Amino acid sequence: MEAAAPVARNRHVLVSALGVTQILAWGSSFYLPAVLAAPIAADTGWSLASVVAGLSCGLLLAGLVSPITGRLIQRHGGRPVLAASSLLLAAAHLLMAAATAYPLYLAAWLFMGLGMSSGLYDAGFATLGRLYGQGARGAITSLTLFGGFASTVCWPLSAFLVEHEGWRIACLCYAAIHLLLCLPLHLWAIPPPPPLPTSAPAATGLKQPSTTGRTRTRLVLLASIQTVAALIASMLSVHLLALLQLRGVGLAAAVGLGALVGPSQVGARVAEMLIGRNRHHPIWTMLRSVSLLAAGVWLLLVSPALIALALILYGAGNGIHTIARGALPLVLFDPQRYAALMGKLATPSLIVQAAAPSIGALLLGAGGANLVLTTLALAATLNVGLCVCLVVSVRRT
Repeated sequence: MEAAAPVARNRHVLVSALGVTQILAWGSSFYLPAVLAAPIAADTGWSLASVVAGLSCGLLLAGLVSPITGRLIQRHGGRPVLAASSLLLAAAHLLMAAATAYPLYLAAWLFMGLGMSSGLYDAGFATLGRLYGQGARGAITSLTLFGGFASTVCWPLSAFLVEHEGWRIACLCYAAIHLLLCLPLHLWAIPPPPPLPTSAPAATGLKQPSTTGRTRTRLVLLASIQTVAALIASMLSVHLLALLQLRGVGLAAAVGLGALVGPSQVGARVAEMLIGRNRHHPIWTMLRSVSLLAAGVWLLLVSPALIALALILYGAGNGIHTIARGALPLVLFDPQRYAALMGKLATPSLIVQAAAPSIGALLLGAGGANLVLTTLALAATLNVGLCVCLVVSVRRT
């Protein structure tokens, strides 16, 4: 069964409003330490590692509470949950701006984690799935296009604020943005969800009242694929510049090469939106994404001369993986339980994202760039195998 599309808001208006809030939510939380970590460390005397550890704490908490977020969106729709994310992110920035002791700084990141759980992609996807059922695939794809510009918009904004006013004023500005822009957009743009059918299965996220062995297998495979992809993306996002420099690339060149990832992500999402849409099963989008990720990581490992191509392939795979992880559960499982299922699927991915930077640092210390890239290449190859198993499972039905 599929939820009836609401008519309270035009779909394009809704996706555009959510796209703006996604850019600001990602840019002021997940991408925040890239610009603010060094100024915070210099101002407070805390080590850079301890400052960045705040993000890991936030991601860990986000993963732990994601199932609750999914159930809340399932029951009440996305409007109250996403509105709460704006309040939580604003509170986190206010607390961070006032933090003069490290425990207070970590407390700010715990609020940030709650805001990330209720305000980033998984909550946005769950909101669209709750509203439009299996018809949400196009809206989910469009939403990822907005999210791809988060660092493009917010890194320069953060850098400008830090340079002219300092990191504490930057946090206060982000708090104001969430209260004065994101909160009203969430309250105005998101319509109430259609009522759930009384016959909907209770809280399993699956099509049948009793979970079959095949469905259980698919759920485990999908969660595993998303978790391994999150490990690869999180480790590379933190350590990419260091890895490139250890392989003989200068800092300026490494920054330039790293800048290829963002446009590749957005370009691949545009291509998927134009040629993919609803014309093929999203399992093929998932298979393409993990294959491109594997090709990119293997090229980084074996061919220093093709680093640019490697990063373009990696960025493209990472870009369409976001679409696949939002669209695939809509067709594999009951769309009426999509929001609750997205919360469950997000938990292992976010926990791994929290741990990945530390794991990468340990691998770098133990064996340098080759050990890190070999580990990631083997993980990416494993992910292709897991995805092939999922394809086989889907094609049997």
